[in-house]
Amino acid sequence: MNKKQSYYMQTDLIFLFTLFVCVSLLSIYNAQQLEQYEGENFVLKQIVWFTIGACIVAAIQFLDLEQLQKASIYIYGISIFVLIVLLISPDSIARTINGAKSWFTLPGLSLQPAEFTKVTTILFLSAVISKHKTKYEVSSIKSDTFLLAKILLFTGIPVGLIMLQPDFGTAMVYLFISGMLIILSGINWRIILSLIVIISSAGAAIIGFIIKFPVLAQELIGIKQYQVNRILTWFDPTQQSSDATFHFDRAYMALGSGQLFGKGMGSLEVNYPEAHTDFIFSVIGESFGFIGSAIVIFLYFMLLYKLVTLGLSIYKHSPFGTFFCYGFLSLLLVHVFQNIGMTLGIMPITGIPLLLVSYGGSSVMSTMLGLGVIYRVAVEYSIQNDYLFK
Repeated sequence: MNKKQSYYMQTDLIFLFTLFVCVSLLSIYNAQQLEQYEGENFVLKQIVWFTIGACIVAAIQFLDLEQLQKASIYIYGISIFVLIVLLISPDSIARTINGAKSWFTLPGLSLQPAEFTKVTTILFLSAVISKHKTKYEVSSIKSDTFLLAKILLFTGIPVGLIMLQPDFGTAMVYLFISGMLIILSGINWRIILSLIVIISSAGAAIIGFIIKFPVLAQELIGIKQYQVNRILTWFDPTQQSSDATFHFDRAYMALGSGQLFGKGMGSLEVNYPEAHTDFIFSVIGESFGFIGSAIVIFLYFMLLYKLVTLGLSIYKHSPFGTFFCYGFLSLLLVHVFQNIGMTLGIMPITGIPLLLVSYGGSSVMSTMLGLGVIYRVAVEYSIQNDYLFK
């Protein structure tokens, strides 16, 4: 009985999660001290989201990886259906916010389905890849091309629906995740290289077109003016007006003003929009300085390292679990790099949160959904590892 209980006590994951919760609550507490958030209590709301997320993690432990793999197609299908419902819903329950119809706005609650679909897509792609690898033990150009087509198809469906909202930043996250899974799935390097050349060329051409012909790009591509401004600001902020670079200037000022050790709790002096969500890393930098920021980055490194080692360890028992670890690793990696990168000015500004730290119900609960599956992978690895040494 005690041994069974120990399988479910994954101390390293629990410890990392607890540290992230502390970082999130401290950072959000500091952010809400800014005068623009007077009267708000985001900390209490974030505690509620983390509590619900912890219940989601616990609920997933009643399912094993084989059951999750079989159910993945239905979970994926439901998430796609919800995205379709979002697009056709009236403004009374799906209001357009910042030019995008990305949220269900219900009384006292807002949910962004695309956040959950990230995890369900990873779940289904992991099942597709692992099933393909089992069927085609000896790969060929034909079988690898078939696998590539399936990955692109099942990624393209949610990406297409999200582009219709439109939410280009979130759509790019899906493409990054599928790209990482394509590379890690063992597809022939010639196919991958050809795909990289095509995508890189197309991406460079599109960005170049937007920079050179911003007005025409809005008409032909459907990109919004604020999105054009963000790309132009990222490409050359010195040529943009102070209004266009306002978000970046203020966030960058806050981050740098923390210097080595930060200003401490409740001592923020720089006001900027979305401090508790998109620019939470600026709050960390101003509050806890370079040292605090480095510690937060180190926590992400430890979590990513855990995902890599867990994925490698579980492969013989469950390739599905391995590919989910890699897919979830990709999700964390792109969010952390993009969010911190836009704060530092090396990436364009998007509405991508810093997972496990930024405030947000959809972000927290979807991330905890993914962590729940990761936790189950760790539990099954512990069980299998124990059997090996009996």
